[in-house]
Amino acid sequence: MDKGRLQAFSDGVIAIIITIMVLELKIPGGPHGADIRSLLPLCPVFISYILSFIYIGIYWNNHHHTMQAAESVNGTILWANMHLLFWLSLVPFVTAWMGENDFARWPVTCYGVVLLMNAIAYGLLMLALIRHHGKNSLLAKAIGKDWKGNISICIYAIAIGISWLNSTVSFGLYILVACVWFIPDRRIEKKIVTDDPACEK
Repeated sequence: MDKGRLQAFSDGVIAIIITIMVLELKIPGGPHGADIRSLLPLCPVFISYILSFIYIGIYWNNHHHTMQAAESVNGTILWANMHLLFWLSLVPFVTAWMGENDFARWPVTCYGVVLLMNAIAYGLLMLALIRHHGKNSLLAKAIGKDWKGNISICIYAIAIGISWLNSTVSFGLYILVACVWFIPDRRIEKKIVTDDPACEK
């Protein structure tokens, strides 16, 4: 199957996810709504939004590069992609819940669970793509052992456990993972250029 529709659908869903998140940033109202101090209660919501926006951007960036290396897709890949989009679609909910409740324990825990499931879902999508294209394919060689992804899953799991003791530390670990991934993963990009010198032009 052609990968074009999968890419277009995924891009559309991710764009909607970002739109939903920004709509959660409520404008201060009332007689003091124009005062700069009226924005202070929104700080936790805004911080949550920034982190989630970065995460969605990371997933979109990596998804884009992965699909560039993929030649085609099958039914398993389509469902694996839908599985990923399902967990991504929950990001706006846990983001708003966490921000509105000043990073309380349960919201921070659930935020970590959603991040963990997103990471697992993305890993399953990679496995489906590699199985479809073969272990000697460009995609398989580019992804390799995916230590970065595996370490991220471990940090999420640790953060979820720590959230019951200190939700601030957990939130810090979520930021740490985002920082690790903030620099675009260029494994696939480099592999494409290496295997196809024409891409350098």
